Amino acid sequence: MHADLALQMMADMLWTGLQICLPVLALTMIVGLLVSILQVVTQIQEMSLTFIPKLLAAGFALIVFGPWMLHKLSQFSARLWTGIPAMF
Repeated sequence: MHADLALQMMADMLWTGLQICLPVLALTMIVGLLVSILQVVTQIQEMSLTFIPKLLAAGFALIVFGPWMLHKLSQFSARLWTGIPAMF
């Protein structure tokens, strides 16, 4: 295995990981920002008010984007397995 191939595999792995995590992270970040704005406006400082909506948003994102995420991950692993003979 050459260094170029290892770097390319690492870049593909990191890019695929970012693509898979992005929908869940983005949705929870947006919900967290909205809840924080709501807390500032109403001056309610309740810890469960920040945790529960983000947890529900993450669950919703996993339900909605889960099949796409699984498809993306299976494409990456299939591409990795089919590329093994070309590595040697």
